[in-house]
Amino acid sequence: MSKTIAVIPGDGIGPEIMTATLRVLDALDCGLTYDTVEAGMIALEKHGDLLPKPTLDAIAKHQVALKGPLTTPVGGGFTSINVTLRRHFDLYANVRPAISFPGTKARYDNIDIITVRENTEGAYLSEGQTLSEDGELATSMIRVTRKGCARIVRYAFDMAVKKGRKKVTAVHKANIIKTASGLFLNVAREIAKDYPQIEFNEMIVDNACMQLVMRPEQFDVIVTTNLFGDILSDLCAGLVGGLGLAPGDNIGEHAAIFEAVHGSAPDIAGKGIANPCALLLAAADMLDHLGMVEKGTKLRDAIRDTMANDREHVTPDLGGKGSTQTFGEAIAKRVKV
Repeated sequence: MSKTIAVIPGDGIGPEIMTATLRVLDALDCGLTYDTVEAGMIALEKHGDLLPKPTLDAIAKHQVALKGPLTTPVGGGFTSINVTLRRHFDLYANVRPAISFPGTKARYDNIDIITVRENTEGAYLSEGQTLSEDGELATSMIRVTRKGCARIVRYAFDMAVKKGRKKVTAVHKANIIKTASGLFLNVAREIAKDYPQIEFNEMIVDNACMQLVMRPEQFDVIVTTNLFGDILSDLCAGLVGGLGLAPGDNIGEHAAIFEAVHGSAPDIAGKGIANPCALLLAAADMLDHLGMVEKGTKLRDAIRDTMANDREHVTPDLGGKGSTQTFGEAIAKRVKV
């Protein structure tokens, strides 16, 4: 198989972890070629635009992109680059796996949870936000649609079936937000009937947060709305050791962008100590998406084996003495075997 993907190295530590990730993908012999394009601060400096048209065109052409962390400047007039990408390509499904790996300081060693978050509507819409002239009253609108609720819930159930998962939990706040969250819950109940082989559960978001901390093993796939999914997916990342092990997949009908969900970490950029695992795990998800499931599994296994048995080469955040480069090289050696 030969496939070209758009590659966005990103800001801060982005180019370092992207170099390590592409080295591993090359060692896997995936038949991938890379169309490298720019976004974020480097694009703003070079082209005067955080998201230049050639970058958007490349993603549209190849339909798959691997993206490093991007920085959105603080201040008026700058919209989040990630939000812009999701809306531009209608990347309605944000998929965040949280899986335990050895060698972390996480409290649990048996986590395997996937959060499926609606990515394009809900509380994150910019429309309807107002601030009174005296600065005393702020308002914001939550808007969801039946179509948006239906497609994210169905995506979660279809994914559960495809991956052999057993349970889907719809997380909501329909007891208080009776219209917007109520619509989501009602749609989830309707769609669950089409998947009798999958256990369906529903949980109020505050209880879900408590249960995730107390008994995370009860969760398998979580499906929820935009704001709750943003929060819960980071909570789940905390269960497995933090955002350094958190990939993010943004999926639409015509494009998909795979990314490390952590920030650009400018304080350690150029020091060669950034953990590349989040981007590597995103690359593994990308391989699954491209139909190369065996290679995606091989990559995850190599990361696990390196973290368990090659502590000298893992990065300091995981308790090792290695660098971004040595970590990537150790994983690349294993995927060649």
